[in-house]
Amino acid sequence: MQLAQKQVLAPRMIQSMEILQLPIMALQERIEQEMEDNPCLDLVEPSEDSDSSSQTEEYESAEDGERELVVKEDANNEDDFERLINMADNLPDDYEERSRPSRGQMEADADRAHDAMANMVARPESLSDYLSHQLSWFEAEDDVRKMADRIIYSLDSNGYLKTPLEELLPPLAADLNGDADAMRAKQLQVAEQALALVQHLDPPGVGARSLKECLQMQLTPGMPYYDELSTLIESHLEDLENNRLPLISKKTGYSIELIQEVWEELRKLKPKPGADFSESSVPGVTPDVFVEKTDDGGYKVRLEDGQIPSLYISPYYRNLLRQAGGADAKTREYIKRKINAAQWLIESIEQRRGTLTRVAQAIVDHQTRFLDEGPEFIVPLKMQQIADRVGVHVTTVSRAVDDKWIQAPRGIYPLKRFFVGGTTGADGEDIAWDRVRLKLQEIVDNEDKKKPFSDDALVEELAKHGITVARRTVTKYRKAMDIPSSRQRRDWSDS
Repeated sequence: MQLAQKQVLAPRMIQSMEILQLPIMALQERIEQEMEDNPCLDLVEPSEDSDSSSQTEEYESAEDGERELVVKEDANNEDDFERLINMADNLPDDYEERSRPSRGQMEADADRAHDAMANMVARPESLSDYLSHQLSWFEAEDDVRKMADRIIYSLDSNGYLKTPLEELLPPLAADLNGDADAMRAKQLQVAEQALALVQHLDPPGVGARSLKECLQMQLTPGMPYYDELSTLIESHLEDLENNRLPLISKKTGYSIELIQEVWEELRKLKPKPGADFSESSVPGVTPDVFVEKTDDGGYKVRLEDGQIPSLYISPYYRNLLRQAGGADAKTREYIKRKINAAQWLIESIEQRRGTLTRVAQAIVDHQTRFLDEGPEFIVPLKMQQIADRVGVHVTTVSRAVDDKWIQAPRGIYPLKRFFVGGTTGADGEDIAWDRVRLKLQEIVDNEDKKKPFSDDALVEELAKHGITVARRTVTKYRKAMDIPSSRQRRDWSDS
């Protein structure tokens, strides 16, 4: 035997944390799922003047409808058929004892469903579909067409063929009697014909096996600087990437000005011809929190609760539970569980509303300068600071801001955007890392490109603005922001 102490989360606490972490769209889906699973949940608020008598009459009418139907041969059974008609009229659409929606509500739901279907984004045409459609325009042998189809569906998202042709060849038959090499050579010849066919399709450069081949395929005789482009692509792509223009000039005899003009034409080519067909649709963002400026210059937050339905416990099941003999023991236990689950859900949603409001308000109060003057004035903020201010655990703050968005006067931001680390400036003021990055980008944009700043020089320039950082920090941020090195940023014109 062993004595141990451990912490166990109750199911109700787990549900509260899950509800708190859900963004508004996911919360709506969760509520819809709970409405399907729990018949005790209702969207209609019980009226204050309703009493148990109406519910009793509803129960009695249902009980009357459940009586055994007896058909007598010596009577016309008018009463029994009348009961069948009443049962059909009173039967809920979803076969549950919920309140039936009104005609206006049903029409509104239908309109919303119709609008949602009308506004659905159609699936964009894929690269393989686009190429296969073009392939049908060409006349080719069946084996070449089949191999071309196989090549098309082997292209990556950028339109490159990364798989060697040998791996795309179909398996050989077992009874070739020593002619395997000849058959394999014939298959490879067919594959090369199919690849040439694919490479003639639009967009130009598709089916290439390397960047060099992709760019060469996009060159057409008669275009500006055709010969120079072909030379640079064939032999000097790496030198261009590292901005080694004097070396290219020495090897080719081209002037620096000519190389820069050719480079501008080279930038018009597409290194990823299939990227335009990749599905890059960004889902719409629905803010959970809205920020409004008050008359005294402060900011007040409010939640977007209009899309969250108000949930109530079904009065039918409450009264059914109260009535003596209204249901058997097993049914009563089932109703109790469902009512408790419904109550937990309602309380969890209400708790989410309160926690998210307090956390968002504390964040807004701390980042007032950000809202007033822009992202450059964001100040360092940790989740522990908000947790201490609100009086909750830091994990609660983390769940409250997870995947939540806030609509501010300056735009829509994720709530996590307001939590940033920082450093201490020369005057002792806390400076957020975002401000360091913005200032670094500003210095690089305004530097003399003929004498760009090295990383050491960037450290000195930041220090002039009261930002003290190490050289390795500047190098780290420069690479993260895709800022080239000083050699790559240098302008070689007239040098």
